[in-house]
Amino acid sequence: MGRLLVLEGLDGSGKSTQMELLKRGLAREGFTASYIKMPDYESDSSALVRMYLGGAFGESPDDVNAYAASTFYAADRYAGYHTKWQADYQNPDVDFVVADRYVSSNAIFQMPKLSRELWDAYLAWLEDFEYRKLGLPRPDMVIYLDVPVEISQKLLSKRYGENGGERDVHERDIAYQMKCREAAEYAANASGWKKISCAEDGVLRAADDIAGDILDAVRNLR
Repeated sequence: MGRLLVLEGLDGSGKSTQMELLKRGLAREGFTASYIKMPDYESDSSALVRMYLGGAFGESPDDVNAYAASTFYAADRYAGYHTKWQADYQNPDVDFVVADRYVSSNAIFQMPKLSRELWDAYLAWLEDFEYRKLGLPRPDMVIYLDVPVEISQKLLSKRYGENGGERDVHERDIAYQMKCREAAEYAANASGWKKISCAEDGVLRAADDIAGDILDAVRNLR
């Protein structure tokens, strides 16, 4: 059975870049790995997620409460696990299944909708709902890429400037992104995530340096 490894972070935190660098690093060191990305926007299972992010239920993230939005993402994960990556996860010849986002994303992006005194209750609900009731596998490690919002927003501006796309309801709300970073810090401490600081003195660290820290964490996991 493969180890489930999750890369998490705010929108614009560099997860896609780090997934590619980790893919090369694991291959270089002889590990076998399968890679997944959530939400699965190419699947029908993400329909409610796409509607939510596209503003079908309201232009603000708060227009959909934390628990309702969490179920949208959970259903997509459930479908993806049972139709696409369960076999790799259960294959003894696969060392790692590496996920770009997972259950931990609900903690980052949905928990901020609740008052702080309700955060512990939400985390307990999330664990019970997705891991126990839905039966999704627990990750062996969640690596949280901590990037200040002012830096992640610059990266998002560059991304959307290049491809001409439009930001979703999460990405375009800077105040909400600030709340999400607070929630991520709280969840990382409460849930034992491996936090990697991706900036120093307000400047983003070199991608290869961040990748080295991630690979070291993965080596320790094995």
